[in-house]
Amino acid sequence: MTYVVTDACIKCKYMDCVEVCPVDCFYEGENMLVINPSECIDCGVCEPECPAEAILPDTESGLEQWLELNTKYSAEWPNITTSREPPKDADDFKGVENKFEEYFSPEPGDGD
Repeated sequence: MTYVVTDACIKCKYMDCVEVCPVDCFYEGENMLVINPSECIDCGVCEPECPAEAILPDTESGLEQWLELNTKYSAEWPNITTSREPPKDADDFKGVENKFEEYFSPEPGDGD
């Protein structure tokens, strides 16, 4: 089992999860974070820290695409280990559904 970041993170990109991760397995894209499933130790401390409820265990059904996306982009995007402020409009996008099709960006973020 591992944890994955879903489209609920897109355009929200709260970074509360980054600070609590004991193995630094988060990677930063332009408008979302992902988890490297090979590095994740399944501790689960990140899940309750996410204000957007974007982090879920991959044992939940229907998350195969998110496991694939997290795997792909954690190999391409820079590692992030320290929290920063979320985007100014993050709260406007919290709870918006189906953000992937309209807002996902494959561009990397800044990382540490």
